[in-house]
Amino acid sequence: MKSNTVFEAIRKKASAKAPAYWVLLDPDDFSPKDGAAIAKAAQTAGADALLVGGSLLHTNRFDAFVASVKKGVKIPVILFPGDATQLSGHADALLYLSLISGRNPVNLISEHVKAAPTIKQLGIEPISTAYMLVESGTVTSVEFMSNTRPLPRNKPAIAAAHALAAQYMGMKLIYLEAGSGALHPVPDEMISLVSSVVDIPVIVGGGIRDARTAKEKIRAGADIIVTGNLLQAKGGIAAMKEIAAAIKNI
Repeated sequence: MKSNTVFEAIRKKASAKAPAYWVLLDPDDFSPKDGAAIAKAAQTAGADALLVGGSLLHTNRFDAFVASVKKGVKIPVILFPGDATQLSGHADALLYLSLISGRNPVNLISEHVKAAPTIKQLGIEPISTAYMLVESGTVTSVEFMSNTRPLPRNKPAIAAAHALAAQYMGMKLIYLEAGSGALHPVPDEMISLVSSVVDIPVIVGGGIRDARTAKEKIRAGADIIVTGNLLQAKGGIAAMKEIAAAIKNI
């Protein structure tokens, strides 16, 4: 088993109030070769880590994709699995996601039981993460595939209670997710309340498309910002550079 160097780095940056920027790569969107090139571009743009995973994979090249991405970058490659099949020993760590905003037992424990023996065998560093879907103005892929309702965006106290329960259960990270293609990002009020009640790092993703929005989320209390769809948008790399520069100058 690898030592917990990835989580310790995350925790130390959060404790030092040093915001981080992660970029999500979906293997459905790129070939292993193209994924490696995009990963290098993201690293050059200022990304602190790369997430790899998706809600629904149409390919069986997950391990090859992770290996190709890892070979081309020096920043951590962290798995962001949609289910127990999205595992690779080439990654530095894995977000062991429990979808605590929903009540579907498959996403609360079933996939975790399936994945646990393989995670141990591969020696991947698991980082227990409370995954919380937030209403974003549209039905996202993860909402549909998980068969769960997102948390209401105008009820920050509900999100805060879920996050606090996750911390009490021993989870190491909170991930507030508006979802891929979200019309609206996670509200600042929700981020502020969640970050005020927990003592563990808070990740925010979904609907963040520019530096201004990223700065708002960091100022609201996020420790880590995640973007994904920017990779396929016109001018996406330039936008990523602006986001990385903006949040590191707060």
